[in-house]
Amino acid sequence: MFTFIVILLLVAAVFGILGAVLKIALILVLAFVLAVSLLTWAGWLWFRRRIRAFEDQVTGPRRGRRAFDVRYVENEADREPPAPGN
Repeated sequence: MFTFIVILLLVAAVFGILGAVLKIALILVLAFVLAVSLLTWAGWLWFRRRIRAFEDQVTGPRRGRRAFDVRYVENEADREPPAPGN
């Protein structure tokens, strides 16, 4: 297989189209890498969604916020002081 590719490259060089052949090969390789990357990303999103659906099925639906939000934390300065003797 490697020998066949080398022969094709030599033929392309002889006819003066090696640059065009290499550019087309680069475009094909980059398109393949992009397609694999996008499929991996989409698969990861699908997998996360399925895991969350399974967790909701086991533990019940999620309530509240997913992240810690400091806007809803009680300020300690606003609390009543403890009663004497406690």
